[in-house]
Amino acid sequence: MTLIAQERATVLIVDDSPENLQLLTGILGAHFRVLVARNGQQALARLEIGSPDLILLDIVMPDIDGYTLCQQIKADPRHADVPVIFISVNSAPEDEVRGFECGAIDYIRKPFHGPSVMHRVRAQLAAQHRKLGLLQALKHEANELQRSRLVMIEKLAKATAFKDEETGLHVLRVAHYARLIAQAHGCDPAWCEDLFYAAPLHDIGKIGIPDAILGKPGKLNDAEWQVMKTHTELGAQLLEGDDASVMVMARAIALHHHERFDGAGYPHGLAGDAIPLEARIVAIADVFDALVSVRPYKPALSLEQAMIIIEQSAGGHLDPVLVRHFLNQQSAMVAISQTYRD
Repeated sequence: MTLIAQERATVLIVDDSPENLQLLTGILGAHFRVLVARNGQQALARLEIGSPDLILLDIVMPDIDGYTLCQQIKADPRHADVPVIFISVNSAPEDEVRGFECGAIDYIRKPFHGPSVMHRVRAQLAAQHRKLGLLQALKHEANELQRSRLVMIEKLAKATAFKDEETGLHVLRVAHYARLIAQAHGCDPAWCEDLFYAAPLHDIGKIGIPDAILGKPGKLNDAEWQVMKTHTELGAQLLEGDDASVMVMARAIALHHHERFDGAGYPHGLAGDAIPLEARIVAIADVFDALVSVRPYKPALSLEQAMIIIEQSAGGHLDPVLVRHFLNQQSAMVAISQTYRD
């Protein structure tokens, strides 16, 4: 619902009395766009066309009483925020209380006093206008916060690439692979987008690993390997302290993307579904990209060889269900690999 200007607001009047409709239209018609409905069914039909800015609602009507209609309106997400003012001859306090419990924001008694009706309608429209303005401001702030957070994630991912130079566009490829796997798995679109931004931070902990170990051309010895394995916990420590969904996901990925489906991974030896889904997905993306990329300790494998290894790793290193999703999208994975080559 948008409220461009109070004078152009739309008011829907719902009353089974033609006299009341005529009277209220006369009071409000010079200042607002007035729509009328003579019963609940007509009101619901009007609402299907679009939400008004405010509803004046009679209580006693032949088909659907005002209390029931108000509850129906408030239960519909499309109209839940439309303010409702009850109009009725009932003046007992319990009638007003029941109206407020149904979701109304004000109560106008019959017979109508023109200036009073105008004042209450203007007051509620003004309050709604302020509310919408505040919600718009909050939404803008939230969007700015999200944008700033995503910029920070991008810069952190680039920092990892500076430290671990052989990765190049590795983090971007992993992000694309991971999102495709998640989408094939039927994950929520918003969750898939969080994963796309969180996945590039999977190796952020390598910032804390000595260059001599990261860039060693040969196989790491046992002591060096123990140091290298700490990058998972270092990454989780770097990313802790932010409860935004994308950062919580990034921390889980950094900590657990080297766990194995059979429980033989690190740092905690988790197995199967005990490993967070996001980490199981990124593990496949990370392994595949490592296989087809040059590293100081190995040449790149062909795409065909890499696919065979991924398939053979299902149930051992990698989640077999997710591996199936990956293999079912081989052409898309190959396209990503070739599009974002180092």
